[in-house]
Amino acid sequence: AAGAVAAGHPLTADAATQVLAEGGNAFDAVVAAHWCACVAEPVLTSPGGGGFLLARAAGAPPRLYDFFTHTPRHPRPPADIDFHPIHADFGATTQEFHIGWGAIATPGTVRGLFDIQRELCTLPMAALMAPAIEHARNGVRINALQAYIFDVVRPIYLTSETARRRFASRNDPGQLVGEGETLYQPELADSLEALAREGDALFYEGDIAHQIVTACREQGGHLQADDLAAYRTRRRQPLQIRYRDAMLYTNPPPSSGGLLIGFALRLLDAAPLPDEPWRRLELLARVMAAANEARLEHAIETGGDALLDDELVATWRSRVDGRARARRGTTHISVIDAAGNVASLTASNGEGCGHMPGDTGIMLNNMLGEEDLNPGGFHRWRPDSRLTSMMAPSLLVRGDGSDVALGSGGSNRIRSALLQVLTHLVDDGLDLQAAVDRPRIHYEAGRLHLEEGFDAAVVEALQARFDEVQCWPGRNLYFGGVHAVARRGRDFACAGDGRRGGVAGIAKRLQ
Repeated sequence: AAGAVAAGHPLTADAATQVLAEGGNAFDAVVAAHWCACVAEPVLTSPGGGGFLLARAAGAPPRLYDFFTHTPRHPRPPADIDFHPIHADFGATTQEFHIGWGAIATPGTVRGLFDIQRELCTLPMAALMAPAIEHARNGVRINALQAYIFDVVRPIYLTSETARRRFASRNDPGQLVGEGETLYQPELADSLEALAREGDALFYEGDIAHQIVTACREQGGHLQADDLAAYRTRRRQPLQIRYRDAMLYTNPPPSSGGLLIGFALRLLDAAPLPDEPWRRLELLARVMAAANEARLEHAIETGGDALLDDELVATWRSRVDGRARARRGTTHISVIDAAGNVASLTASNGEGCGHMPGDTGIMLNNMLGEEDLNPGGFHRWRPDSRLTSMMAPSLLVRGDGSDVALGSGGSNRIRSALLQVLTHLVDDGLDLQAAVDRPRIHYEAGRLHLEEGFDAAVVEALQARFDEVQCWPGRNLYFGGVHAVARRGRDFACAGDGRRGGVAGIAKRLQ
């Protein structure tokens, strides 16, 4: 086999599998897949967003590429910007997001993918972008999950004339494209073609930059020419956390997702997990709650990994033991190849700001309107700094020598989804797909969310121990989407998460 792939859409996974089959490495595959995701999963990721790649070249230590969004250098007063709330409807719950030109942070995706291609890939960028350009021009058939996601964020994609023109249903006026309809994105195809031809300078200093800056100046956004021109990918050393006999490499500060997963694993590592299902779930919920509180109490967005300090962990551990009671658009791609290269990429466009500048066909992000990226409140971000993120692309190196690349979409549910999959793998010895498929919980703001699939007795025991318990019908993308691949020697495994359209496959090398 040439490698293994797991991603959130069939076309995204196909792009990666095809590249591996043709002799590309894991990094070629993940870059091609992400360009495709920008076309096939347009609400979840975009050239106008940002992300992270955890990369381990065979025989080398893991490295983290941070191409997440960056705050503008010259904030305009709140009264002068276009910034307003909308409500996304998940069915069982709603979530408030803020959109508009004033919600846009400096995008990093284009620079990040080009830097990764220059440093780690073996194929030219034009070849890696070809599948995405083809799908943007020839159309993508909307599947059930993408139709549901469009429905959740409908108010955003009906905000502007350019977005309406591109994403509105042809069959159902006033609605967005529905299941079975074909979404054509000719302007995006043109932009991607131009990027493939001219390189990333087009986005940061050329015509695309000019269109973004002009629209922001005229419509109430913060971004100026020097924001784009100065944008750089940052290369970081991943956070390393030992858990039982495994080592986890994940996204380091200033992002908080990896740090909070590490903190939770440190809290759990002191003792074996309880055997009784409800006791284990109660412990996981308490640990999630402790991570939420620790995030606020220790202001971890200021950077540094003091949260993993032994004494601090011990203090929080005793708090967890002593207690009797107590969403965002993102996509993930994991690839491992036969040479041992590992690529774990998580990227996001927030929910999108509702606007596509000029004729670029590129929906820009709304990261300055994301509550969990702005824990101090809106309009209070520090100029010219990397935004924090919950995204946590990860690599688990297990005691038996196997590698697992994994990550999730799902905003502040990312860390709880990954925490549960990691414990299923390491503590329960489950195989990859079983670990991903197990029902999940999420604890936030005093409420325990339970996915369908737990025994009635377990649900009752938890309802007796938590004041607020919300039981969700069925499986839902609210609980994240963990796409994972594994390699041990010459054997590969892969698992896509059905909650977020998961598609996984083993690539065979073409002779």
